[in-house]
Amino acid sequence: MPRPRSPLSRLFTVLLAGLLAGLVLAVAALPGNLLAGVATKAALGAYDELPAALRTPVTPQRSYLYANDGNTLLTTFYDVNRTDVPLAEIAPVMRQAIVAAEDRRFYSHGGADLRGLARALVANVTGGSAQGGSTLTMQYVRNVLKTDPSRTAAERQAATEQTVGRKIQEIRYATALEDSLSKDEILNRYLNIAYFGSGAYGIAAASQRYFGKAPADLTLGEAALLAGLVQSPDAYSPIDGDRNAALDRRGYVLDAMVATGAITETEAARARAEKVTLHPTAQPNGCVATQTDDAGFFCDYLRRWWLEQPAFGATAEEREQALRRGGYRVVTSLDPDVQATAVSQARKVYADDNKRALPIAAIEPGTGRVLAMAVNRQYGVADKQTVNPLISGGGSVEGYQAGSTFKLFTMLAALEAGKPLSTGFDAPSRLPTRYAADGEGSCDGRWCPVNANPERMDGYRMMWDGFGRSVNTYFVWLAEQVGEDKVVEMAQRLGITFRAEADAAFAANDAANWGAFTLGVAATTPLDLANAYATVAAEGMYCTPTPVQSVTAPDGTTVPVGQPSCKQVLEPDVARAATDAARCPVGQQSAYGQCNGGTASGVDRIVGRPVAGKTGSSEKNATETFVGFTPQVAAAGIAANPDDPSDLVGAPVQSQVIAAVARTIRTAVDGEPVRDFAAPSRELAGNPQRPEPPRPSPRPTGPSQQQDQGLPPDVLRWLQNRRG
Repeated sequence: MPRPRSPLSRLFTVLLAGLLAGLVLAVAALPGNLLAGVATKAALGAYDELPAALRTPVTPQRSYLYANDGNTLLTTFYDVNRTDVPLAEIAPVMRQAIVAAEDRRFYSHGGADLRGLARALVANVTGGSAQGGSTLTMQYVRNVLKTDPSRTAAERQAATEQTVGRKIQEIRYATALEDSLSKDEILNRYLNIAYFGSGAYGIAAASQRYFGKAPADLTLGEAALLAGLVQSPDAYSPIDGDRNAALDRRGYVLDAMVATGAITETEAARARAEKVTLHPTAQPNGCVATQTDDAGFFCDYLRRWWLEQPAFGATAEEREQALRRGGYRVVTSLDPDVQATAVSQARKVYADDNKRALPIAAIEPGTGRVLAMAVNRQYGVADKQTVNPLISGGGSVEGYQAGSTFKLFTMLAALEAGKPLSTGFDAPSRLPTRYAADGEGSCDGRWCPVNANPERMDGYRMMWDGFGRSVNTYFVWLAEQVGEDKVVEMAQRLGITFRAEADAAFAANDAANWGAFTLGVAATTPLDLANAYATVAAEGMYCTPTPVQSVTAPDGTTVPVGQPSCKQVLEPDVARAATDAARCPVGQQSAYGQCNGGTASGVDRIVGRPVAGKTGSSEKNATETFVGFTPQVAAAGIAANPDDPSDLVGAPVQSQVIAAVARTIRTAVDGEPVRDFAAPSRELAGNPQRPEPPRPSPRPTGPSQQQDQGLPPDVLRWLQNRRG
């Protein structure tokens, strides 16, 4: 504990120290000033309340980003490379070395060392090296005031000016600090703020920068070398300055430690003979310097999220400063293993320098935590790199068409409207609709979607095999039954964001006539798509995507951000029914045994446990998509050319996209308990009775009332002609 002193004792100390400090400055730099009167005047008005920055230091510190294991470092953010550590985590020899080098009487003076000031005065008068006589406490005061972010630039600059008034103020603050803090507290604060050269502020950053180790692990020789840097950090730095000067200064510190009794002559000799082995470690700074499997795109997503959180400041600029100077410990949601698999799989499909890309996102159902964001690109600003958010969207990235994966929203809207999975329709190869259209894809002035593979898709379908075989005409018909506006609203409810201006306008003003929406003509992103399917996996629980698990402030308190933010947006039975149908595309079987073929049947073999999902191909195979999910993870990948939608990726890449996403899912669930999907109710399953195949004769003369009930007149006429 600090020793209490009487006001008279403190006043005498400040008066005498101020006089000596004035004389030191006068002899060293300011001859001719009348200093004694200034010192007396300042001392008599002394003991003002300490500035807030000295009572509670607000020193800029590096923020750390870790993967979800809390140990794998992704990157750091900083303007100033500094991290505070408690005194107990600093090697005792380091504490002894800094005291011996900078303030041998640290433990005996009261903040201003009268002997030191007198010694500096004598040295300056006799022509020795110019000295200032500052104690560690005075140096600490100076360092705080020159870096205090709450002060103006002019005020920070004034903290280092060689003036009598500034020196006396420094003494006053130092003596007041010594009355309120213990010596160890002051030493700890000093070691955490001192500049050691080569961009390292504080002992934690310095020990990492020079030796690649924690300050608790410093040897005597290493500690002496670091302590010697403080007097002239840039000149003595063994990395950026004069290595020989650094060694000479180390020898001085070792001699000083012998003089203070901290070490013996023998220990000093051994340390002096110790070869300096540097392990220069440049701390990563920002998203371009991520350390784990090209997590730059995830890092960028986190930074964008951070800038939207009011907990870190009132403005985006304040939040940016909080990230770069606030000293936060951020445990993100990124899973290193899932990320590594997603990156390697994306690069198996397309090389880094390919104009086409396969962005992949993985997310945890029920929490919204983003597990991976990968793409066959390097995050950065160099040639053939990019900082565009290819996986999450934003800025100039509107997204990509995801094709038939949007049929999920039509199925959900129909189920919510009370239509069971057994809802049947004799799906034709080509379906005239009520939507006006010209040119290719139209018939008699109407939009006429077609099935990509009539042999496998045409015929009587229910939701199970309509979804499994991706039957366009079935889902366009189904969307007409429930209303396209309901389908669009369902997509938005599950988190699909319309970033393209045309899509947003259609959704807002004419959703009821957006006939092609169910075929996935709107642009989306892998992250949005994965999270929409994750909502179904979580039985209708939508969770806002989040890139963090926890954020801890420098004082150890938890910042209340990033916790799962979830709400029920679907009845659980509706979600279960959609999942039951989504078992069909991936080669598995529904609870009601109605799957009879799928577009991604190999997924079952790759994942090896209950899984569901859907493929999607946009028009002319401009993009190829697959999204899959288990109860524990959902993942989506979209192959596209981000810069040129007219560059068609082609149908052959679909199988590679499917495999890439499926293997990402497999990694995510590896080691997790096998969980099955809950079966939907019999009510939503309906009565899956398929009609008997039509007999050769007699030929029908009109539409089947049972099968075609509710069809638009134009479709009925088309069916009459087809059957006739």
